[in-house]
Amino acid sequence: MSFLSRSCTSAFVLLALGLGTGCQRMPQSGPAKGSVGFWLTNPDKSVLFQQQAAPVWSSAAPAAGTPVLEVDDKQTFQTIDGFGYCLTGGSAELLHRMSPEARKALLRELFATDGNNIGVSYLRLSIGASDLDASVFSYDDLPAGQTDPTLARFSLNPDRQHLLPVLKEILAISPGIKILGSPWSPPTWMKTNNNSKGGSLKPEFYPAYAQYFVKYVQGMKAEGVRIDAVTVQNEPLHPGNNPSLLMLAEQQAEFVKKHLGPAFQAAKLDTKIVVYDHNADRPDYPLTILNDPEAKKYVDGSAFHLYAGPIEALSQVHNAHPDRNVYFTEQWVGSKTSFTENFPWHVRTLLIGATRNWARTVLEWNLAADPQQNPHTPGGCTECRGALTIDGSTVTREDAYYIIAHASKFVRPGSVRIASTTSEVLPNVAFKAPNGQKVMLVQNNSRQAQPFSLRYQGRTLTSTLQPGAAGTYVW
Repeated sequence: MSFLSRSCTSAFVLLALGLGTGCQRMPQSGPAKGSVGFWLTNPDKSVLFQQQAAPVWSSAAPAAGTPVLEVDDKQTFQTIDGFGYCLTGGSAELLHRMSPEARKALLRELFATDGNNIGVSYLRLSIGASDLDASVFSYDDLPAGQTDPTLARFSLNPDRQHLLPVLKEILAISPGIKILGSPWSPPTWMKTNNNSKGGSLKPEFYPAYAQYFVKYVQGMKAEGVRIDAVTVQNEPLHPGNNPSLLMLAEQQAEFVKKHLGPAFQAAKLDTKIVVYDHNADRPDYPLTILNDPEAKKYVDGSAFHLYAGPIEALSQVHNAHPDRNVYFTEQWVGSKTSFTENFPWHVRTLLIGATRNWARTVLEWNLAADPQQNPHTPGGCTECRGALTIDGSTVTREDAYYIIAHASKFVRPGSVRIASTTSEVLPNVAFKAPNGQKVMLVQNNSRQAQPFSLRYQGRTLTSTLQPGAAGTYVW
């Protein structure tokens, strides 16, 4: 059985010391200078993000009929901010309830960049509860009929039980990790229906809600957590979740240009404002906001999910406003789906597809769930499989763990996407990392084993991927 394809217990400390735990070894560290590293995952789980024998560079011409993927680092595109997960309140709770030794070893495995760790470099948090918290809350909950327009009762206390302790452990390992905050709902007293589910933000509370964001960013900073960016609303066209909010594009533009943007400016916050944060079937939503010059001046970019629409919609928005950024911020893995179908699709469509369409981030939805896909709110997602399944201090690495690892370990923040040959059979994307290494992800989108040649600066190497498999090549 290949590396960690089955559950490993809290003997992580033994593993960290190089002692046996009944689990296969961790993936190896980066390639030696002048050599080519090759990390492989097969959809049948026969190999799970394991380093393979290094392909050899050759000056010989590729064999006739072999597809050639050429990398050109003279053509550059967007800079990468990171790859990672949504650290939901439920994920934090499960991590926090592990034994301290097991949690410490697991967090190092996830967030450290040295040796055998996968170097997750970006996290998304919910501002208040998401649907993968054990209960619904905001930072200013009041008895029915009361309001608090000055936010005198604002408090981050709900995050102090599990989320902030775990975040502080992560930041001790990876101080530079970037963090995005996204709200699922304002406090219910700000809403037209006085309910955590659905409804819209009352216009008279636009100023108070802008200050709610300011207090959140300032409060997290006081806790030692820098919020690099916020989205204005998670899935603003999906008011059926719990919690959720309906916020149309025109409403979001109004809120940003007259309230949120000026409030951040007045508070001298450098936290980025990112709009939309929903599916790629509605590029008109972020374009409506970006086409408004008064709103656009406060907006860093647009965020997308892919439960509907084509990934190419990200390029549509980029091409209309190339001076604004594009982010991919959420995609789930369903508990009733299989690794065989999930791994190839996510690598091909998100790691490769989203970054080829200008995304600076690729984030998978929830970092952790228990074996029953808990916790979640009443009415929240009941089939969201975490990248980790955590049962006490026992951890199973799931589909999204291996998906993200293929990019996060080597495509470090500050990497720049570079040009490479497009191919329907062998979708791929290439990057130049800050340390000068080149990194290429290749996926075999065919039903048979596929040999190919990778060419860079006149040299070639030959490799073969099984159907659906993905390889990360580093040189």
